[in-house]
Amino acid sequence: MRTFSPRPTDIDRRWHVVDADGEVLGRLATRIAHVLRGKHKPTFAPHADVGDFVIVVNAGGIVLTGSKGEQSLAHRHSGYPGGLKSVPFARLLEEKPDALVERAVKGMLPSTTPGRAAAGRLKAYAGPTHPHEAQQPTPLPNFL
Repeated sequence: MRTFSPRPTDIDRRWHVVDADGEVLGRLATRIAHVLRGKHKPTFAPHADVGDFVIVVNAGGIVLTGSKGEQSLAHRHSGYPGGLKSVPFARLLEEKPDALVERAVKGMLPSTTPGRAAAGRLKAYAGPTHPHEAQQPTPLPNFL
């Protein structure tokens, strides 16, 4: 039996929408990363980019369990000496909840070319509206 390798004609990209209101950040991020990589499809191959698009609405309603809001920090570095900036997750959730969701999902994707392409297919919005109605997104399947 030969190993299946998907061709560009085999790739069928769909759009999914998920309401993040009241969802736990890590559990939601694993479901989203699973769909972005295409692991829910029978045509999945680890070296190919076969995933779907995911739209996250109401990112401001994400829930952080335990004391992650105060203890967990989001780091970024300017590239200059002493340029490390750290922000608690609770403050990031107040100011930029969509960036918090993108950061959590990106950390669950591989740091390779298909992983970066998958991260680009994630669209996160803090409020209940999004500009992707023309793609006719379907609700994210709850298979995990």
